[in-house]
Amino acid sequence: MNRLDGKVALISGAARGIGGETAQLMAKAGAKVVIGDVLDERGAQTVAAIRAAGGQAEYIHLDVTKEDDWTAAVGLATNRFGALNILVNNAGVFIGKGIEEIAIAEWEKLVAVNMTGVFLGTRMCLPALRDSAKTAEHGSAIVNLASIAGIVGSQLDPLYSMTKGGVTLFTKSCALEFGRKGYRVRVNSIHPGVIQTDMGEQTFVARAARVGSNDTAPHKQMVTETVPWGRLGVPMDIAKGIVFLASDDAGYMNGAGLVVDGGVTAA
Repeated sequence: MNRLDGKVALISGAARGIGGETAQLMAKAGAKVVIGDVLDERGAQTVAAIRAAGGQAEYIHLDVTKEDDWTAAVGLATNRFGALNILVNNAGVFIGKGIEEIAIAEWEKLVAVNMTGVFLGTRMCLPALRDSAKTAEHGSAIVNLASIAGIVGSQLDPLYSMTKGGVTLFTKSCALEFGRKGYRVRVNSIHPGVIQTDMGEQTFVARAARVGSNDTAPHKQMVTETVPWGRLGVPMDIAKGIVFLASDDAGYMNGAGLVVDGGVTAA
């Protein structure tokens, strides 16, 4: 189940956190993985871990806001491994400021990474994904990292929510457009709740800062208590969902959003 034998995957923001766990899990499932990130040292460490476990992986510096970086990443995947079957648009940033507090430069960074990065990744990888889909029973796959903040409104992070809402509808629209054009490229999104990563920790820092504190513990506890399953998520919870969406087991899923939040949005 959820095997990726013979597949080649490109994952943005894959040096650590959800992306790093996904890269390692995909390699264990049989995929050859290209890890793209701006954290070069961490990216190299993740590649080394995959290779040490017997997998195949390469690292490339990838700023998702730059077309040339995407071109190079696709070139590495196709030249080194012969194809590109899976794209995971994972890279993202969290600012944690409200409408009145955020600086324009911070807003532009939020949009550049969380929205333009997903658009560019999709656009620049599409020709290779379309080519590989021609000979694959279930075509190629794109998985976009959205958020539960892209499904329901956010009292504290409306601008982050705005970018992830954009990713949610972009996913559905791409699925429809590529289906209409006969590309056989499935596009789905995954919607994590609060996950214990560096970005997840930033949400607690932002909440503490709003009340003039440096103590994140009470805010982490408060969020944990809102999760019906009784704990915060960990990167592997999301990585498993991404691997499923990328695999042929999800071959009839297209334009869908997979929610992995411990039940938070069920209420």
